[in-house]
Amino acid sequence: MDRRHFTLNAVQSLALSFACLILLGALLLMLPWASRDRGSLPFLDALFTSASASCVTGLVLYDTWTQFTLFGQAVLLVLIQIGGLSFMTVSALVSIFLGRRIGLHQRSVLMDSVGALQMGGVVRLTRRALKVTVACESLGAVALLAWFCPRYGPRGAWMAVFHAVSAFCNAGFDLLGTGSSLTSAAGEAYLNIVLILLIIAGGLGFLVWDDILTHGPRFRRWRLHSKIAFTGTLLVFFLSAGAFYILEGDHAFAGASAGEQLLMAAFQAVTPRTAGFNTVDLRSLSASGTLLTMVLMFIGAGSGSTGGGIKVNTFAVLALSALARVRRREDVDLFGRRLDEADIHKAFSSVSMYFMVCIAGCMILCLQGIALDDALFESISAMGTVGLTRGITATLPAFSKITVILMMFAGRVGSMSVAMAITRDRPRAHLRNVPEKILIG
Repeated sequence: MDRRHFTLNAVQSLALSFACLILLGALLLMLPWASRDRGSLPFLDALFTSASASCVTGLVLYDTWTQFTLFGQAVLLVLIQIGGLSFMTVSALVSIFLGRRIGLHQRSVLMDSVGALQMGGVVRLTRRALKVTVACESLGAVALLAWFCPRYGPRGAWMAVFHAVSAFCNAGFDLLGTGSSLTSAAGEAYLNIVLILLIIAGGLGFLVWDDILTHGPRFRRWRLHSKIAFTGTLLVFFLSAGAFYILEGDHAFAGASAGEQLLMAAFQAVTPRTAGFNTVDLRSLSASGTLLTMVLMFIGAGSGSTGGGIKVNTFAVLALSALARVRRREDVDLFGRRLDEADIHKAFSSVSMYFMVCIAGCMILCLQGIALDDALFESISAMGTVGLTRGITATLPAFSKITVILMMFAGRVGSMSVAMAITRDRPRAHLRNVPEKILIG
């Protein structure tokens, strides 16, 4: 009698690992000693919080400091760290430390986890990803000690470590206890600058860091991927910071000095790219500022990073492809290289799926009685694993919570990856249908 063995492909393994991590985190957060009132957190609320931490999103139903004990906060920190690096990356690192051999299947999963372009050298890239993470988070924690310890005493050390990990992993969880993120520290230049640097460092992507560590400032020797991610990150940051400075001077930034407005504009330009912290009340943003925030959340961070969104690289491919079409050019060229057509098709497919899931999620939230602007903002924030909200997260109905959980999961694993994970692999057909042209546009 033949036995059929069910084996998971790389995408399915990645999706299953995140699902298991979320479930385990929910069970730990339900323990009585995870909450300050010693009560058991409702399962759906625990699942939502665990998904938000594991998917490094930052949408919260409860204020992290006032709701959770040190144990509960530690659980969240571990979920953020594993979610930022990916569960499969962490498991592979454990195997490396134990001297175990990394098989082909595990290497293929690592390619998706750390954003490698090829299987060769993926273990070396994984080691380097860990070193970059430890270095950035350690330096960030040391830098934040100087701000937190004078204000919070001994517990300032824990707060420094927590915020360093949360910022680098683009998670957006905070321990200030205000329930309004970092709005009380909007004018604190030192804290803002350190967090901005950590967020950008985590959002660049490990392939970019690999080129930085290997080739240093010799930009010409970097991979095309790294050139696009680095240049795109700088362009998006400076353009959006300037736009926020102009748009919000008489709205969200009103009453602040010119220097504080510049600082708030810089932070607002960085945080929608999946960080989740906010130093201004998002409801006070102008209509244009709100739209710009949603666009930045949609774009997200760099590919192969701790952040979400459609990714800077994908957005660049779409923009360059459209520009090439307008200029009647068949090839999409950049930095003396031609983009692969398969990558262009993948970019369009990925964004299409991402957009459809966002719209579907928004419609479901609207059916639950949530206003369209709030529902659209929440949906993009969840799919982009951003964590910014216009104040509706804590009041979401049960079905809306489930919808947001699924969107956070799809946003972290990848909407295309989730769709591929639930479909069977089919062999490539030997015969293809006859092509026929249709009108486009």
